Amino acid sequence: MKAVLAAVSFLISSVLILSADTLTAPLQFDLNLEPIYAQEGQPVVSYADILERATPSVVAVYTARFIKISNTRSRQNIPDIFRQFGLPVPEVEEEPQPEGRERRQEVGAGSGVIVSKNGYVVTNHHVVVDERGGMVDEIRVRLGDGSEYVAELIGSDQKTDVAVLKIEGEEDFPAITIADSNNLRVGDVVFAIGNPLSVGLTATQGIVSATGRNSLGILGNGSYEDFIQTDASINLGNSGGALIDAWGRLVGINTAIVSGTGGSIGIGFAIPLNLVRNVMTNLIESGEVPRGLLGLFPENLSQELAEAFGLDSTKGALVNQVQPDSPAERGGIRHGDVIVQINDIEIVSAPQLRLTVSQMMPGTEVDVKLIRKGKTKTVPVILGSVSGRVASSTLQQDILEGIMLERLSDSVRDELEVPDDIEGVLVSEVADDSPYFDKFTRPLIIIEVNGEVTKTPKDVEENLVPGSNRLYVWTQGRARFMAINIEE
Repeated sequence: MKAVLAAVSFLISSVLILSADTLTAPLQFDLNLEPIYAQEGQPVVSYADILERATPSVVAVYTARFIKISNTRSRQNIPDIFRQFGLPVPEVEEEPQPEGRERRQEVGAGSGVIVSKNGYVVTNHHVVVDERGGMVDEIRVRLGDGSEYVAELIGSDQKTDVAVLKIEGEEDFPAITIADSNNLRVGDVVFAIGNPLSVGLTATQGIVSATGRNSLGILGNGSYEDFIQTDASINLGNSGGALIDAWGRLVGINTAIVSGTGGSIGIGFAIPLNLVRNVMTNLIESGEVPRGLLGLFPENLSQELAEAFGLDSTKGALVNQVQPDSPAERGGIRHGDVIVQINDIEIVSAPQLRLTVSQMMPGTEVDVKLIRKGKTKTVPVILGSVSGRVASSTLQQDILEGIMLERLSDSVRDELEVPDDIEGVLVSEVADDSPYFDKFTRPLIIIEVNGEVTKTPKDVEENLVPGSNRLYVWTQGRARFMAINIEE
């Protein structure tokens, strides 16, 4: 028995000794303290380097307005407690206040992206207006390093929700690299960077969920939508921030979300960068966004309508109505036509047709491919202007500055009662600031230039020469000669 107890005691002692040794031994870790980086044969599992390059270009945008305060303190405002209790209002001497005193009131906060080293910042239109849609009095831009600048509003376009700011500094600003947003594909990894709820610079990851979202109605009637959809978290304050790709390049400007709670549920939208660049360039160069116009009312093709028109698919834009004296009518487009292509751009829907034309300059001649009564044909159309203003800078004539030329269509011939034996090029628009404003009285058709017959706008330009030119024109019911001088 003693032998058994001794053996048990030995075993217990051994276990206790082993346990003690195990508890006091140093822990053995497999340590690798290197930061994550791309290695051959290893998948990329961190985008820290990419974000380090991109995030300095993303800024916080704060807006404010100044409210004027009355120069005197009113008696009616001071003794309000007396009136509430029906007591006699005592005589109170009005106290003068400093002249022109203003109170600064914060309006909102959003995000922006520095797109050029000299300080151009792109953001959303709705970031730089107050709750009533009026322009704010002050815009401040805060960079990631804490530096802050008062920004100048260069221009803002409500129809695309794009605004351009300018900040000034002694050194170059950290401009982001930009990409071609047309190359985005569903499934591409993207990051949304911004200042959500003013918590500070924040990056969230997701993928491109869809492209070409153009019928959501987020921007309201008369707007131009072409959103990138992403499941990267976008929240209040992210508006105007960057949507970047896996290489850190700017592909979109975060704008809106669909949510029943006010927070992200994985349905966010960004304006594609190609659309932003078009708007931004025009705002910087001219302060407005000139947009091309066809002058018709299109609608999407339903399956029933496609079958009724004898079409194999619902792709295209059905022309419901053509506006009188519009570029579409002058070009020979009729109601019932189905527009399927503008130049080399395939048209799949009515909103896309409207968006495509809006991004072209007024005065541009485009080839409109359409289906009419089962047959495909192409007609040339000179685009008009959505704004109704045609400036010389927007007319695509290299020599005749401020003059819009287009081919003489059958509809225009009938409208102007042009004789059948008259062929030529129609002068359809003359800008107020054109040097030839007094020479070209509409309607006018150029039949010949320096003795050469003209049938297209290109014919007119090719036959004009610096110095004196002889034109044979039809105007006011008769043909006659006129001379114009082209400056070298």
